[in-house]
Amino acid sequence: MSLLAMLGERPMYGLELKHSFEERTGGVWPLNVGQVYTTVGRLERDGLVALREEHDGQKRYETTAAGREKVATWFARPSKKLAASRDEMVLKITIAMTTPGVDVRAVIQAERRALIEQLQEYTRLKVDAQQADDLSWLMLLDSLIFKTEARVRWLDACESRIARAEMEPTTTNETNRGGAIPAEPQKDEVRG
Repeated sequence: MSLLAMLGERPMYGLELKHSFEERTGGVWPLNVGQVYTTVGRLERDGLVALREEHDGQKRYETTAAGREKVATWFARPSKKLAASRDEMVLKITIAMTTPGVDVRAVIQAERRALIEQLQEYTRLKVDAQQADDLSWLMLLDSLIFKTEARVRWLDACESRIARAEMEPTTTNETNRGGAIPAEPQKDEVRG
């Protein structure tokens, strides 16, 4: 939809689309030019873009009326939250909780350090941005900063949950969701 919206501004070649997208997103989400051409091919197949001209093997595309309508609808409707995708950091920590010999606190600390470094880089980029000229870039950076801060807060919550679980007495011998397997009670302890 982003590529379709950009084609609505003016006809472009695939490489122009790639550069325009990366410029608008500060290169945070680099595109493979092949990915751009594949997407434009699907948009053409669906009648949302049309070939405007071809010169030296380069094809310049523009949006059709249906494409402009699709973009207008896209901008007007709230974004849909898709099903949760697999998140490597979440998977790593949840698996570390139940893997013998893995220090989950060390895993959390390594992830936190990486996130703090990311936050510092985003903040540096934000300071370097020209306030008046880079409004969309600043909004993108704000989004990245807020998402990264939320991940750091989640790591904090994980550590708190682990600390609370370690302080609670365990009463079952089945594996709990915190990953610890309580020891079997000794016969002397059962008789009491």
